[in-house]
Amino acid sequence: MVSFRKKKSSKNVEAPPTKGGESTSSSTTPLEKAAADDAREPETTKAPIPSRPPQMEDIPDLLETMTTEKGEKSAAATKRIYELCDVGHKQNRVPMVCSGKYDVLTPLAQCLTQESGDGRHLACLALNNLSIPTENKRVMALGPSSSAVIGGLCKVIAEDKQESYLCCICLMNLSFLEASITTMLQHSPVPDGSDPMPPLHNSESLIRILEKLLKNAPAVPKSGSGKSEGVRWACGLIKNLAKSEENASLFGKTDIPKCVVGNIRNTTAPPSRWTSNSLEDFSLFVILNLAQWPVSRQALIDAGAIDEIKPIMAEGDLQGLKATMACAFLGAPWSDFPDGGSNAAKSISELMTNIIEKKGKDGQYAYGVFKLYTATKAYRDLCCAANSADGNEGDSNTKVLAVPSAVALCLQVVSDLVLAADDEINGGSKYVPDVKSAEYSASAVSYMLPAILQAGDPPRKSIQSEKACGEIATMLTQYANLAGTSSAGKESALRAAEEIKAGSGSARPILEISHESWTQYRKREGQPLDQFLSQEKGIEVDESGPLDFLPCVNSESQCTIM
Repeated sequence: MVSFRKKKSSKNVEAPPTKGGESTSSSTTPLEKAAADDAREPETTKAPIPSRPPQMEDIPDLLETMTTEKGEKSAAATKRIYELCDVGHKQNRVPMVCSGKYDVLTPLAQCLTQESGDGRHLACLALNNLSIPTENKRVMALGPSSSAVIGGLCKVIAEDKQESYLCCICLMNLSFLEASITTMLQHSPVPDGSDPMPPLHNSESLIRILEKLLKNAPAVPKSGSGKSEGVRWACGLIKNLAKSEENASLFGKTDIPKCVVGNIRNTTAPPSRWTSNSLEDFSLFVILNLAQWPVSRQALIDAGAIDEIKPIMAEGDLQGLKATMACAFLGAPWSDFPDGGSNAAKSISELMTNIIEKKGKDGQYAYGVFKLYTATKAYRDLCCAANSADGNEGDSNTKVLAVPSAVALCLQVVSDLVLAADDEINGGSKYVPDVKSAEYSASAVSYMLPAILQAGDPPRKSIQSEKACGEIATMLTQYANLAGTSSAGKESALRAAEEIKAGSGSARPILEISHESWTQYRKREGQPLDQFLSQEKGIEVDESGPLDFLPCVNSESQCTIM
């Protein structure tokens, strides 16, 4: 999310200055602002609006005026509501929505349906600012007034009003609450008493309104125009909504994938000039988010996404990272990745590390922009592409990916999940990965085995390699046996465990160093180092046969066998 006032922010979008060039800057004093307001407002109303700056206690009277009056009187009251939550009064935003004292959302939503431009414009500004606090997002997107709010915003966009871009911004702000994105895209209004209609079958649903907006946009919209701004912020909204697989399934059945690929195709600006929150930046994010889901992947392939984003991989910045991960998701051949895949391997493994360490990368992305399951899946798919391109001679292509730090990171993700799943273990990980991240990490290890298990030169025996093979194989087997492990994850883990166990006879330098890095991580985290050691202690016997029925056998107690 961004701010009109602070371009580097990636959180929420503040409402811009009101019409007529009126600034919301805090440099304007309340008294100066009130004087300017009074010069334009009618002097007589049903409930006279005070000449002083609006206060919170004025809200009930202002709401009554908004709902009972029309035209200039209603617009003047709406303006006062906006002023109470403008950039100079951020402290009022949460109380206005969440205190339970007022219902400002329903009247503001009703103002969106006004034919009068002033009232509608001011209501858009107010809703925009109120949508910024996290506490407000849940009320506005999921609360009792959510249908009215989302419906009103959709109506303005559908009618192609000049405030359409403000409505897209407001919806984008709400979509930063990930718990809301599935509900938001299901918005599909029908007349009272009618049966519910699936979003894809309803021209007034949010998804169809967004599709129409993108399809009707000129191929090269004039920068800064109302139409171009609407398309830009609509793509920002779609970027957030596409993080859900359920939503991606809907997007894949529309022309939206084709439209965002077209945005990349039609741009004249080089990727190095794309600014944060530009149309191109948003469009590439949409491609990335849709590419990771099988339900929408094919729609991008059919739209020619790989050919359009492949050149962007050479960029060494955020756009290059996004294009690289998207190409991996879309099944681009290994030969498409620049520099033999070394840049791709480095940037994605660095992203995985940063996510786990809860940090971003200066000048590129903040923590939280990417999910661990996205980064690990991209690495898995990259390893798959490299493995598939291997021939019968020479080193494996996965060697560029199987650097010890990256291998150890994959082992760490899987083992952290194993430890988190065992309630009896003390000293688990501070970062508990999701099951998908563990699955992708185990699969990545499986694809990298040709490089990981490469024998030392000259061949030699190694106790360290034997220990590493045994411990890693045990960990992968334990992961495969977890109740929540998918069939794909189980298959990859067991196959890798078997191959690693079979390779314990010789020195494996990459495996040794990876195992040592993984062990050092577990030491730093205070994790039990014997968790993945073999627990087989053997069975005591004498001339009478096995003595495993004795309570002392295979225990830590001391006893004497006669």
